[in-house]
Amino acid sequence: METISSSGSYFVGWGTLALINAGLAQGKGRKGLNWFLISLLLGPIATFLLLVMEDLKSV
Repeated sequence: METISSSGSYFVGWGTLALINAGLAQGKGRKGLNWFLISLLLGPIATFLLLVMEDLKSV
């Protein structure tokens, strides 16, 4: 029986989320690479932080 952690799909999903967060960060005027790396560590928490942080383009 194959588990989620051994199938690798967990890591693919986490990496995809990091790419989405990088795009979201760039759209808000932040550095995409920095947020990509942060997202690799924090995952959905980084997404939440990006959503609640102020857009730098509008300042």
